[in-house]
Amino acid sequence: MTHRRETVAEAHALLADGTTARIRAAGARDHDAVVGFYEEMSPENLRLRFFGVSRRSARRAADRMCGRDHPGHLGLLAEVEGRLVGVAEYERTPDTDLAEIALAVGDAWHHRGVGTILIEHLVSAARVDGITAFTADALAENHEMLKVFADLGLRTARRFDGPEVHCTVQLAEEAGYAVAVAERGRAADVLSLVPLLRPRSVAVVGAGRKPGSVGRAVLRNLSTGGYTGRVYVVHPQAAAILGVHAVSSVAALPTVPDLVVVAVPAPGVAAVAAECGKAGVRALLVVTAGLDAAQGAELLETCRAHGTRLVGPNSLGLANAEDTVRMDATFAAAHPSPGTAGVAVQSGGVGIALLGGLTRLGIGVSSFVSLGDKYDVSGNDLLQWWESDGRTDLALLHLESFGNPRAFSRTARRVTRRMPLLTVDAGRTEAGRRAAASHTAAAATRTMTRQALFTQAGITATRTVPELLDTAALLHSQPLPAGHRVAVVTNAGGAGVLAADACAEAGLAVPELRTDLVDELLSVLPPGAVATNPVDATAAVSEQQLSTCLDKLMATGAVDAVLVALVPTAVSAATGDDLVRALTHAPGRSGTRTLAAVLLDQAKPVRLLPAGTGRVPAYADPQAAARALVHAVRRAAWLARPPGTVPALADTDPVRARSVVERYLAEHEDGGWLDPRACAELLDCYRIPQLPWAWAETEDEAVLAAERLKGPDDRTVLKAYWPGLLHKTQQHAVLLDLRGDAQVRAGWRDLETRFAGLLTGAVVQPLARRGIELFTGVVQDAVFGPLVLFGLGGTATEVLADHAARLAPLTDHDVHDLITAPRCAPLLFGHGGEGPVDLEALEQLLLRVSAMASDLPQLAEADLNPVIAWPGGVTALDVRVRLVPARAADPYLRRLR
Repeated sequence: MTHRRETVAEAHALLADGTTARIRAAGARDHDAVVGFYEEMSPENLRLRFFGVSRRSARRAADRMCGRDHPGHLGLLAEVEGRLVGVAEYERTPDTDLAEIALAVGDAWHHRGVGTILIEHLVSAARVDGITAFTADALAENHEMLKVFADLGLRTARRFDGPEVHCTVQLAEEAGYAVAVAERGRAADVLSLVPLLRPRSVAVVGAGRKPGSVGRAVLRNLSTGGYTGRVYVVHPQAAAILGVHAVSSVAALPTVPDLVVVAVPAPGVAAVAAECGKAGVRALLVVTAGLDAAQGAELLETCRAHGTRLVGPNSLGLANAEDTVRMDATFAAAHPSPGTAGVAVQSGGVGIALLGGLTRLGIGVSSFVSLGDKYDVSGNDLLQWWESDGRTDLALLHLESFGNPRAFSRTARRVTRRMPLLTVDAGRTEAGRRAAASHTAAAATRTMTRQALFTQAGITATRTVPELLDTAALLHSQPLPAGHRVAVVTNAGGAGVLAADACAEAGLAVPELRTDLVDELLSVLPPGAVATNPVDATAAVSEQQLSTCLDKLMATGAVDAVLVALVPTAVSAATGDDLVRALTHAPGRSGTRTLAAVLLDQAKPVRLLPAGTGRVPAYADPQAAARALVHAVRRAAWLARPPGTVPALADTDPVRARSVVERYLAEHEDGGWLDPRACAELLDCYRIPQLPWAWAETEDEAVLAAERLKGPDDRTVLKAYWPGLLHKTQQHAVLLDLRGDAQVRAGWRDLETRFAGLLTGAVVQPLARRGIELFTGVVQDAVFGPLVLFGLGGTATEVLADHAARLAPLTDHDVHDLITAPRCAPLLFGHGGEGPVDLEALEQLLLRVSAMASDLPQLAEADLNPVIAWPGGVTALDVRVRLVPARAADPYLRRLR
């Protein structure tokens, strides 16, 4: 056991009303503050807490909370702006895995989530301590306390005994608890952002008197953008700026503004933040750039101390285009148009490009936030805001980093069920793969990790900003296609071929149309038309003929989308504009099938054409249209699939696995690679199938092991081992196909001779049966968590790079995706005549590797290569595991970054 006071990290978390609280362990220095906390309580509150009114009880409670520092006890304090507002503690019942808890909340802080957040942090610490349940006694009339326990989301039992109620709260992880914590976090997060995104008043600090300053540009946009609230200016000398009356300090403002925009030089930012905090300002937007590490740390510490939400520093600004707000607190050149697209970026330049592109498309924004250096408010916060604002139906993100990817993933999975979430996959081009000893680590690039996150969360990830805008245009204006079948219609055969090729290369199908549909199309098109797909309507097609052709295609179930490629000609009476009208005039057409256009004469990369009941996206080249269609098809497929579940594995032994890890790290404090025996023991804790093996340290032991393990064909494998050996094949440290005692002895002597001074033993195994060589493994990413990889194995793993990855814990859908994603997947399903491998056993293998990675944060790398799969099962032939000292982080614990 560890001293919980030493290991529980201080955290800041949002209360139910959006207030920021500091949660930390109680210590001896807090004794007087705890006594004072109880002394300020009303007699009624004291009676409910101690079952009677006694000041001595309060002092004894403070003695217990602040004077004990031993395993099985933890006291936590909740503070708001330095004031103690709640206390909670648990103490283990001797010789049990139960702990009794106590909780008290200040009179003025009831119904604000103080008790709930304290208990959540106690739950997280207690689970690490091995405590399985909390017990608590309360008066039956203490309805508020009983409601706190009932609403936690954990299984709670009550037993009434006269005027008292004995409660038992089970701490076992349950999906309901995670959902309840997430919902509490979402509600608190949204409330904390109200002063930021719907402020009733805004003050600008640092608006210069001369044109050219960033603060002045923000003030100008606030003043001219139709903002419905009050605008103030703080300037030490000016009487007014841009017609707005100025005061000398934040304290001199007539009212406390909800939001303050800070545009002073970097050395003065923290001082302005402190002044704002003391005045009671709830939100800061820092557009100042260039803060050094010390200045940045002081800024964040100041905001945390005063419970102030912070956007930036180095931010372009933020805007809310809702009619009731109309706030433009950016220094962009133009005001954003009101609409329903939420936009969050880290790069101001990307933000300007997105705002300009959306304006050109006629897609307005609901809110825009330039996160800048992202000290506090993050993309995850904005997702939760857009989910709740009642306006946003399209979300666009450009994130260069993730503060809490697991929380982001959980939120994104929920939000993308309601609206498209698009992002640019920034930072794809690494100079090279990181140096790593295992095949798994070499394969697990940051790009692969990000792509796994995007895929699992249902996020539409594009490669460039133009591609993001192309896709946004389609998703914003058209229904999702039911499948990937596309009909191409053109008035120029060459343009149709280009469009069909672009679709096929993007992964879409361009199927040949049915004979009856071909005949029906030809009956309405000019002579010489071809209607097999692509449909070449010829240059002579009229507006009416093209419109009728589209109506018939859109009405049929033969395709899921129609792509129209048009080139203006002077052959018929119909001009280019006439043909464009054929795409858009029919009311209701776009509500049945997805329709997009390629207008090859257009200089604009994408635009939205007005239609009868919506709009039709028109692209300047077929590749852009095809890419947008593919993203729409993938989103439709993701929405059609129900959310996956993480299957329960009843026969794993994580307690024993943790003991293996702790035993190794106790002897190797810096971590390292496990020896073969420890690797095998760890895999056995998760029932991961392994080829039978034995450990030998002498020639005779090797012979005896070979005799015991040999298969029907009497063939044995010797694998040399010494600390630091990783790539045995490259070192020629594996001897295959040894038959009989003589060859085993000769093989042993060969290893002893070649690796004299290194060899510490060898693994003896029977020669594995034939099958498909695969590999799976885990890399523990410091930011994203454990990443599970799977693909073609053997010595060519890195050369062929045929693998896929998903973040753990894996759901049943994730496992299916891992198995089907690599190029070698057809082999697993029987391509080539060998019959399908044991897919159920392969799924179990991946789930067990995922469970091992999720349970053990110390697992830095695990490499199972090769894994042999055949119709009768799967088995790992070789395993490597690297451990590092690490502490488990509760992925559901509510805390600010």
